[in-house]
Amino acid sequence: MKRNWSSLLALILVAFIGLTGFASRDGLTGDYRQDTLDVLNNLKNVIELPKDAPDRVELQTEAREQIKTFAARYQRNNSVSNLASFTTMRTALNSLAGHYTTYPNRPVPEKLKKRLRQQFKRVEAALKRGS
Repeated sequence: MKRNWSSLLALILVAFIGLTGFASRDGLTGDYRQDTLDVLNNLKNVIELPKDAPDRVELQTEAREQIKTFAARYQRNNSVSNLASFTTMRTALNSLAGHYTTYPNRPVPEKLKKRLRQQFKRVEAALKRGS
């Protein structure tokens, strides 16, 4: 009887760890389409922040981390890395990350914002097409 209880407890523990222990801690769900839309919406909000926004620096830091996390998760995924939406998204993310690295205390310039908005629209269109 004692052995049955320990086996049952071990089974429950393995199931619990299997379901929760490996859950994503990076804020991404693993669903490429949804993760891309979430990152896009966050970045759209961050690039539109006014120069004097009190939490601008923190939000930009979070955006940089989200860019790194997104890239790390999907760049080696062959089913995603060849999609038009992913390549356009990577171009936009690289541009924004480059700006944040080079000019961490400056707001995003209007010229870069315009290009990012265009690329974000292309990504959304590609996601709607399924590519």
